[in-house]
Amino acid sequence: VLFERKIFMIDTQESVTAKLCSFARAYHSNYSRQKIFDDYLAYDIMGIDEYREVGQLIENNFNFDSIGKNAHFKPSRVYPILDKYISPIPLSRIAYAETKLSDFAEKYGRCQYVICGAGMDTFAFRNTNPNIKVFELDHPDTQRYKLKKIEKLEWNIPQNVRYVPIDFSKTSLDKALLKTEFDSKIPTFFSILGVTYYLTLSVFEQTVKSIASLNLDKAKLVFDYPDETTFSGNTASRVRELSQITAKLGEPMAHGYHYDELARALADNRFRIAEHMSPRAIQKRYFSKRSDNQYAFENIHFILADYRQKQGGTHYE
Repeated sequence: VLFERKIFMIDTQESVTAKLCSFARAYHSNYSRQKIFDDYLAYDIMGIDEYREVGQLIENNFNFDSIGKNAHFKPSRVYPILDKYISPIPLSRIAYAETKLSDFAEKYGRCQYVICGAGMDTFAFRNTNPNIKVFELDHPDTQRYKLKKIEKLEWNIPQNVRYVPIDFSKTSLDKALLKTEFDSKIPTFFSILGVTYYLTLSVFEQTVKSIASLNLDKAKLVFDYPDETTFSGNTASRVRELSQITAKLGEPMAHGYHYDELARALADNRFRIAEHMSPRAIQKRYFSKRSDNQYAFENIHFILADYRQKQGGTHYE
């Protein structure tokens, strides 16, 4: 099984959980009548072979030895699992992030969008606003793999897009950006989605500190996080089961964050919380009156934070 997992990872050059999220966005765009978010390019950039492989992985209880080249999967055995465990988080968080980005761009006009751990994100090709300059940050291997996919699809990379290779374990975000034409004086929107699940608070805070060190004029940061109930004994069964799934895939969740500790970590680095979306708020905004089985995860929150030149205070009420 470990050997099969290595082969799968080499073939995709992307984390397995990220691949599951890509699969969720592709399926949702192609088949859902009640769209939370329409990533209409997700299937194209993923490709039919990988789409089938991930479908097989889900169908066979996330066992890597079940993956076979050119094999199919039964949708009726996959999509209920997808709707329960996988789709709700990536669909709602990208909908939230891109809505806030749109508001940011409308307010400031010319701006920069920094996507941390971009993976197979397709915003650069869906974006219709030439005033948004996009910086995609990701591991060099993942980025090379993505660029090969783009080349194979014969997509033209927009002039306002920059790909910034970075190994976060060796290079800080600020140093990577400052090697490009990134301009700290231009309003900048940062997204860090699907990352906090696998980081301790201290490691996540280092990323926030790196952003703050850019001495930005105007900036916002959006991210999602699992709360302190994630590893408690009375957590929701679905939360516990998803944690078991990611561990089985070799990507165990590392930390459940308390709102107050996040607010302090942000404030220490000149950010304060402008909006906090609780599971209840996410449910109301994105999942009410749905005909499928999707509903907001019981432990997942979204944060929108403002950067401030001067310190003082921890968060907006």
